[in-house]
Amino acid sequence: MKATYIDPAVGQYILDHTTPADELLDELAAETLAATGSSAGMQISPEQGRFLTMVTQFVRPAVAVEIGTFTGYSSLSIARGLAGGRLHCFDVSEEWTSIARRYWEKAGVSDRVTLTIGPAVETVAGFDGVVDLAFIDADKVNYPAYYELVMARLRPGGLIMVDNTLWGGSVADPADRAATTMQIREFNDLVMEDPRVTTTLLPIADGLTMIRKN
Repeated sequence: MKATYIDPAVGQYILDHTTPADELLDELAAETLAATGSSAGMQISPEQGRFLTMVTQFVRPAVAVEIGTFTGYSSLSIARGLAGGRLHCFDVSEEWTSIARRYWEKAGVSDRVTLTIGPAVETVAGFDGVVDLAFIDADKVNYPAYYELVMARLRPGGLIMVDNTLWGGSVADPADRAATTMQIREFNDLVMEDPRVTTTLLPIADGLTMIRKN
């Protein structure tokens, strides 16, 4: 359970009352752990994957964007929720996204996904299209840059979801001055002060901020 700031019993209750991941997602999670070791913590949680699929089904995007694909759990969750739309993924790792490619194939969604390799501050800048839905889960120092790149392309009423915005609850501790905590705290404040959007921060997994462009 990623939400360490929630009582473990409550966390387990949430899991017990969320439609569980299927065998393919469980297989992907297991392979990610075996292949990446401690880096597997970058993968979203099962309840968050279910949430991404449902939100995608609600929004029904023609164009969705993901910044930070890792081994593909979140992109697979989004792609499964598409109804005729397309998901554009941006990541820097050929090695880790090669796992994602295999699971897109296994799930039968590879025809809905386009993957671009390279620094997202450059590759997203070159993306030409109106975005309906976006998920940001990459290096935290560049969150403000990714946010602005997506906002410039997001249609009015479009939705951005940003992961790790509670950072284990440390953002609420004024005594925590660690670099990443500060970066996320500053990003949260940036979004909160942005008059272009309406936002809510949900205690799902490690914190998920939902941002609607006005």
